[in-house]
Amino acid sequence: MEVKEVIFARGHENIRAMHRTTLEVTRESELSRRGDCIIAVSADKALKNLSLEFKKSLLRENAEVTILIDVDGIAEVVKAFGSPKLILTHPTDIVVRKSDYVCARTLAIKADKAAFDLSRRLVENLRNPQQKVKITLTVSV
Repeated sequence: MEVKEVIFARGHENIRAMHRTTLEVTRESELSRRGDCIIAVSADKALKNLSLEFKKSLLRENAEVTILIDVDGIAEVVKAFGSPKLILTHPTDIVVRKSDYVCARTLAIKADKAAFDLSRRLVENLRNPQQKVKITLTVSV
């Protein structure tokens, strides 16, 4: 069974995508140079806005999560896992982690990529404030 959520966001001139253990999408519209895990801003959803069906699927043991980041046809796939420990209540942020650390901002853990691992071509496009970003989250259980 698969459950999907689609998030729309945009780029920002301060996106650096240099964090080695996390990547983040935020509803916030502004970004300082210190937010080196953030890959998109002005998202139309945060964790608290995801459907109940999607959240329930994520909370299953061994739930597999695929994060597809699409920027004008340049796509990147990140694979990660859900967990029964996820909280999924943050009002502005969605964080994917390589570690198994969980907090209210965590969408998925044990990811195969962080912001640093994304294609630099994709990241360059994400530095354009006019750039639209489509992020498709798929949970397989």
